[in-house]
Amino acid sequence: MENQNIEQEVMLTKEDFASDQVVKWCPGCGDHAILKAVQDIFPKLGKKKEDIVVVSGIGCSSRFPYYMNTYGFHSIHGRAAAAATGVKLANPNLSVWMITGDGDCTAIGGNHFIHACRRNIDINLILFNNRIYGMTKGQFSPCTFRGTKTKTSPQGTYEDPFNPGELAIGAKATFFARGVDINPKELSEIFWESYKHDGIAVTEVLQNCMIFSNGVHENITGKDVRDDMQVKCVHGHATTCR
Repeated sequence: MENQNIEQEVMLTKEDFASDQVVKWCPGCGDHAILKAVQDIFPKLGKKKEDIVVVSGIGCSSRFPYYMNTYGFHSIHGRAAAAATGVKLANPNLSVWMITGDGDCTAIGGNHFIHACRRNIDINLILFNNRIYGMTKGQFSPCTFRGTKTKTSPQGTYEDPFNPGELAIGAKATFFARGVDINPKELSEIFWESYKHDGIAVTEVLQNCMIFSNGVHENITGKDVRDDMQVKCVHGHATTCR
């Protein structure tokens, strides 16, 4: 008699992971591209929807769990890493994806972020970096460039910004990648590598906010400079990165 306990292969599509909620990000927001990239990659994980958990903090990016047809937590400001860590420790078999913004992650959540990196918890952390507080209407964040005029720095910020990659690597994260919102195909490739990594995988996405920081990444994503400013770096392939 065939063993009835053998787990069946899970065959899901992108549509299976799209929730019935109306996506309420502004038209043109980079968050749409990140959502598409995640929904594209989730069917490839080979997991049931109930074995995937999306955890977020507070901010525009943190609406993400509502738009994914999986289990999820919309936690409190800056505490997404703590919640994601708890979920993973409670059930290590779950695939845990943490969604956070540059303000949520590196300001009030900075301490949780660096300790999640230090502990090397096996979670996939996606940091949406638009270098501004978008949901609360345009205050500067720890990633805002020095000199930027915002509602809370009308004469320009006087602080140097965090570099999330340096912060993650300095805290001993074992995986770091950076992508741009205008290339969802490449983001899906990065998220796949993130999933395969055993340990914390931090992916910073340079994401554009059309309302409060429009064009903040133009020095990297602009049509005239992107070929020179974007170099695809693949781990173990030194010839692809110069």
